[in-house]
Amino acid sequence: MKTLLLLLLFCHVSSPVKHSLMFYIAASTGIPNLPELIAFGLIDDVQAGHCDTNKKILEINLDWMKTYFDKDPEHLEMYTFECFGNLPKTFKALISSVMQQFNQSEGVHILQRIHGCEWDEETGEVNGFMQFGYDGEDFLSLDLKTLTWIALKPEAVAIKLSWDANKAAIEGNKNLMTQIYPEWLKKYVNHGKSSLLRTALPSVSLLQKTPSSPVSCHATGFYPDRAMMFWRKDGEDLDEDVDRGEILPNHDGTFQMRADLNISSVSPEDWRRYDCVFQLSGVKEDIITKLDQAEIRTNRGKTEIRAIWMLTLDLIFKF
Repeated sequence: MKTLLLLLLFCHVSSPVKHSLMFYIAASTGIPNLPELIAFGLIDDVQAGHCDTNKKILEINLDWMKTYFDKDPEHLEMYTFECFGNLPKTFKALISSVMQQFNQSEGVHILQRIHGCEWDEETGEVNGFMQFGYDGEDFLSLDLKTLTWIALKPEAVAIKLSWDANKAAIEGNKNLMTQIYPEWLKKYVNHGKSSLLRTALPSVSLLQKTPSSPVSCHATGFYPDRAMMFWRKDGEDLDEDVDRGEILPNHDGTFQMRADLNISSVSPEDWRRYDCVFQLSGVKEDIITKLDQAEIRTNRGKTEIRAIWMLTLDLIFKF
């Protein structure tokens, strides 16, 4: 499942002319009050919309996508049918089939699918992908070059053989990911280009939990996600004593990242020799933050308040 999660959370296009359209679907069984199916659509790694079978809602998260659907309501109707008509039935049958391969008749189980395409606006190159995960592990993957399924678990072999025999379905998936989805993506990008190609600079802060903890250089609110962050000493990049975090999405479509510096061996008089550098694709000027004790924000003294707040939330949801 590591591959699936990495594709979903950390896969980001490496060039300003590359775009992606990705759909993430999760079906569950044996989990009270959890939707039997949820689905998310992402454009250039930003959540564009989602649906929830319990709430019976299809929510569009991006304003420019709402105007797109205003102009093409039939496209929205298609997504609505998939969310509440086709997908729940398909995944209910599929998760039952997978459970049989594992000799399971009940219990908590989750089946996930991620599929979509990447399109290079400059070269026209298109790459499609489709992969399934089951109970936290990779399960099946479609090879669009050989037009066969790859079993990633022994229990997936029987399903692989069955699906390989259905040539029409494989051709349909190939057409979906290499023809239909790229055409949709091109229309989406053309309509939302002013938003998708924008640049937003982050707010950069120095954070530290305790005096002996690493100092975290944290940038949030930047867009796009093609960014780098690192620490320097005397103008030279540091690799030792530095822990670089992944780029993560914010709820508003922007991104955040961090780089931690271990200062246990750094004397106070040497702090001025260190700085944190943030670089964003398409922006010439770097954002440089000097390591300065006066600029560090801490959360010391807030642990008890946070614990009480979390306990309160827990009690609320129990009732």
